[in-house]
Amino acid sequence: MALYRNIRFMLNRITILSDLRSSVRFCSDQAESISEEAEQKEVDPTKDRTKIIPVETSIRYLQSKAYQQTYGEKPVWTLYRRNHKGGFAPRKTRRSCVRNGIISTGNPCPICRDEYLVIDHNNTKLLEQFISEYTGNILDAFKTGLCQKKHKELLVAIERAWDQGLLTYDVPFREYDYSLYYKNQSL
Repeated sequence: MALYRNIRFMLNRITILSDLRSSVRFCSDQAESISEEAEQKEVDPTKDRTKIIPVETSIRYLQSKAYQQTYGEKPVWTLYRRNHKGGFAPRKTRRSCVRNGIISTGNPCPICRDEYLVIDHNNTKLLEQFISEYTGNILDAFKTGLCQKKHKELLVAIERAWDQGLLTYDVPFREYDYSLYYKNQSL
């Protein structure tokens, strides 16, 4: 019985090894790597965001005729409309419009859409568009439609501009009860 099992085990092992030997294929990855590199290079130039635009160019763009033709006198975010399912928009905007240097969404936020709009503390004309003219508070991402990544960059840039004195802001007026500090004085 033991001899029968050993012979059967050896025959099964030989058939498995012979099957493995016939299924081995030799191929190179060289052709695949060339095609992958070609796919990576073929990026639509309108969606490519790897090129770094200097802040000075962005400031000049805000004063150009092209900017006036595109946005007019309105802020950048007024003409933008978010895409969403259902009747009500979600409270949170998308995390980021740009992934790996390429616009990954069909409807990017107003800042990611226009490559010449650079968020920086020196670009005060752009930053002023995201501050409420009535209250002086920074507008919410829900209203402006900015992605979360650009909204955080905007918050940092506005704070830096306030700290460096490039943007003015109103200090809140405080009402004091002077009776707590001064005794009643009769005249």
